[in-house]
Amino acid sequence: MKRSYFTVKPYQLVAILSIGTIGLWAYSAKPLLDDGKLPDENRFTKVVLAEKLNEPLEMAILPDERVLLVERHGDVRLYSPTTKQLKTIATIPVSTKYKDKEGHETEAEDGLLGVNIDPNFAKNHWVYLYYSPAGDEQKNILTRYELRGDELVLSSKKVLLDVVTQREQCCHTGGSIDWDRDGNLYLSTGDNTSPRATLYAPIDERPDRGPWDAQKSSANTNDLRGKILRIHPEPDGTYTIPEGNLFPKGTPKTRPEIYTMGHRNPYRISVDKRTGFVYWGDVGPDAGTDSVGVGPTAEDEYNQAKKPGNFGWPYFVGDNKAYNDLDFSTNKSGAKFDPAHPVNNSPNNTGLQSLPPAMPALIAYTAAETKKFPLMGSGGRSAMAGPTYYKDDFNGAKRPFPDYYNGKVFMYEWMRDMILAVNFDSKGDMTNMERFLPNMPFSHPIDMAFGPNGDLYVLEYGTGWFLKNDDSRLVKIEFNAGNRKPMVQIASSQKAGAVPLKVNLSSTGTKDFDGDAMTYQWKIFSRTGSGPTAGQPTVLTEPNPTFTFQKPGQYKAILTVTDAHGLSDSREVDIMAGNQPPVVTLNVQKGNKSFYFPGEPIAYQVNVTDKEDGSLANGRIAARQVLVRANYQDEASAQNTSEAASGHKFSEATYLGTGKILMDKSDCKACHFTDKKSVGPSFIDVAKRYKSDANAVASLSNKIIKGGGGVWGDAIMTAHPQLSSPDAGEIVKYILTLSDKKIASPTLPTQGIYTPEKDKQGDLVLQASYKDRGANGLPAQTNEQAVVLRNPLVAMGTSNVQSKGITLFKMGTQPYPLVIVMAAGTHVQFNKLDLTGIRTMEFAVAVPKAQLSAVGGRIEIRADSPTGQLLGQTDDIVPSESKDSADMFKPSMAKVTIKPITGQHDVYFVFQNEKAGKAPLFVPVTVQFSN
Repeated sequence: MKRSYFTVKPYQLVAILSIGTIGLWAYSAKPLLDDGKLPDENRFTKVVLAEKLNEPLEMAILPDERVLLVERHGDVRLYSPTTKQLKTIATIPVSTKYKDKEGHETEAEDGLLGVNIDPNFAKNHWVYLYYSPAGDEQKNILTRYELRGDELVLSSKKVLLDVVTQREQCCHTGGSIDWDRDGNLYLSTGDNTSPRATLYAPIDERPDRGPWDAQKSSANTNDLRGKILRIHPEPDGTYTIPEGNLFPKGTPKTRPEIYTMGHRNPYRISVDKRTGFVYWGDVGPDAGTDSVGVGPTAEDEYNQAKKPGNFGWPYFVGDNKAYNDLDFSTNKSGAKFDPAHPVNNSPNNTGLQSLPPAMPALIAYTAAETKKFPLMGSGGRSAMAGPTYYKDDFNGAKRPFPDYYNGKVFMYEWMRDMILAVNFDSKGDMTNMERFLPNMPFSHPIDMAFGPNGDLYVLEYGTGWFLKNDDSRLVKIEFNAGNRKPMVQIASSQKAGAVPLKVNLSSTGTKDFDGDAMTYQWKIFSRTGSGPTAGQPTVLTEPNPTFTFQKPGQYKAILTVTDAHGLSDSREVDIMAGNQPPVVTLNVQKGNKSFYFPGEPIAYQVNVTDKEDGSLANGRIAARQVLVRANYQDEASAQNTSEAASGHKFSEATYLGTGKILMDKSDCKACHFTDKKSVGPSFIDVAKRYKSDANAVASLSNKIIKGGGGVWGDAIMTAHPQLSSPDAGEIVKYILTLSDKKIASPTLPTQGIYTPEKDKQGDLVLQASYKDRGANGLPAQTNEQAVVLRNPLVAMGTSNVQSKGITLFKMGTQPYPLVIVMAAGTHVQFNKLDLTGIRTMEFAVAVPKAQLSAVGGRIEIRADSPTGQLLGQTDDIVPSESKDSADMFKPSMAKVTIKPITGQHDVYFVFQNEKAGKAPLFVPVTVQFSN
């Protein structure tokens, strides 16, 4: 049996091993930090101000700490810190639809897009909105209104600027507004070009194909789209042109409002008020791979403009990676565009043909992990830029951020739910970046701004596109430089049981970050509000008390911990007295307890006992009431299932298999929901459409990885090159089950034989559960148990422990890291493997001499310690002399017959070569266990 679910392509190993042997490794693996101390993350608190918003896009923080925000469908809303209420103060009539190829109306990105307040707002009360006005005229407009108290005075409207757009087949709006210290207004606009004809550069010059040609907008010096504009608003509602824009006023075939050009969708911009530098995230195209003769893999960009310039779209992406001049009428590829001398000769261009040189991106990253910026991770992409923090701007503020963040620019990733703090030197050159609050969850942050009190406000759009999301929020992040309230941990020895129910309550893990003494108060209530005795709450003051519940009921125990300064926090736990949870056991009756072997039967038996219901053995519980299933999951998910099964909660989602787990880890739900349309079709609709398509798994897997469109109107599937073909296939297989709502594998008998399927990937999870009938008026309880058997083909990167001298390298497209053996005498360790019946182990090992200078060696198999019993060893594994990447990384196979040994042992694979000196040995990829 030769199977592999852990594959490494030669070009990937070239990159891995080259990086591993030169100084770039240290730079790539971990971002540098400032000399100042990074503040403890527990000093920051996320405070939710409002929830369940309807597509919020941008906000402005008023001088009195009120928050003005706009929602795409036209609502202007105002949050008051006094009343703690968010109310709608005006509704602007906007266009939010576009017409598809058949003339049907489809949700667009248009609407109420941007908001900001005048720098002199305290005196003039002016608010600026950028939106797509309702009606047949296709344009977006920059307007000014007066905010009088809590009223947006609609009659005060003045239109400063029109941006002519197309609403057919379209998208990419930009719409962000900001100011510099001189009172100049900056407005971002998108390329207003459909990406749905190509995943690469939209430069279709055929007649009547203007909607698919970004040369008409982003690369057009005489068009306001695909730009960041800079104007100076005047009191009468007009504007003037400040000195120093990209094209001097009066230059033929140019618009003087243009500050920067060559943008695809600069959705959120920010101006550093001290330096005048402009920052933005440019949301990139969708190509998942390089295409010879067409162009490079898609990248998103974070950009910085120290001065006006051209940033290259649609001719370049990222670090000026060039597209080819593709003729869409003949599909013939022309020369690559020249970043030093870009030329726009499109018939849709009304501006200059010779354009300013293209500026490279500050930070660029693909959907897969990017070597230069590994901090960005992998997944969907939507780069956005936030404010620059200067502590001097918050003198006297209640909660200013610490000095550590002084001068840092906050950038954020909408799809990946991360915030970055980026540092620059005195010249404005980037020196490092790091995650800001990496353990704090966000739900698609779409705008950020500091308020007068020093708090960082974050507007969260929520999970799905074009939806009123339950997880859409207005929040603020407060920094606490002084005393911190205790962090409370709470646990109960039992959460359910028959009466009398004796429970040990625990506060173990509770701590005060400032080292203060703490006092404890437990209050025990019934869930109806009365206490367990005499109708009054029971109060206990020990840190870890014991309490016995005498009467059936549902209770909660609340622990309040108070520090020496009077700050407190509370946690609670629910306890059910009067219904004993069932006991479920699942036993593999014979054979190996660590591994399954495809095609070899596994005998198992399930037993269930319940204090109130009886048992399987006495017949009071029927076998049909016990749920038994087998599924295959990736190793991490299988281990999580095993741990969860030791508790009392059972979820049918546990049985959805690898595809559901991989989907939950991905960004799929940003564009799709199970049963309703978002920016993409619902999963159920996809399943119904492809239900009878025998090629669906292959075709849809390919589309997930490479991207594409055309099946569901004009919606485009973003590429996901970080997914392997097997993983994409598992996701598709899960989706296809939804056509008839088959979300679980078939049930098994409570006793019998299960034969593992051949060619299955991942670990086998046998799982049994029983839901009791309830007792004493209390609801039913469920318990379960799982047995996880590992796939006998094991990736070395899944080892539990690695010694010094072992380097792990995680590629974005691989499920597990690679093990690179950098020195002899090193080892990896796998904990508690059952070796009963294991007769051979076969290793796949790459020994690339030309790249790694690998010298080869042998692998020793030892039990219980690196110097423990020698069970066997490979012959010498010699280097590959090939200089062809297709051959030099081809793994050698080394098979070992081991000494018989029974029971569980920690297994050590020790890597040896007495002549190696300090040279690397090899790259052991997998080990196959066989019986």
